Amino acid sequence: MEIIITESYEAMSKRAAQEVANLLNTKPNAVLGLATGSTPLGLYRELIRMHKEEGLDFSQVITFNLDEYVGLSKEHPQSYHYFMNENLFKHINIPPQNIHIPSGTTSNYKAFCQWYEDR
Repeated sequence: MEIIITESYEAMSKRAAQEVANLLNTKPNAVLGLATGSTPLGLYRELIRMHKEEGLDFSQVITFNLDEYVGLSKEHPQSYHYFMNENLFKHINIPPQNIHIPSGTTSNYKAFCQWYEDR
């Protein structure tokens, strides 16, 4: 593992985005594990910029998110679905079928977790 120290959050976000871009340029169908919260927001902003200004292509990318709140619908403003759509997905050219975020409203969480693991 390589540890990279940067001067600032902005520099770290740009460096991380460049690493993702390098991956997508060599492997357009890469599978990305994505997180929510404030930490990756700079990364997501830079990926959006790279998509809009440099043509970074997400059309074959597959994503998996880590978690979701139990009981919240995809449309709820505090759900991770909503967060990811607002902060990344609606700004890039990723097909909806390539986005995987756990459901917060399933009736059988054990079965859903197994289904999600199998994806």
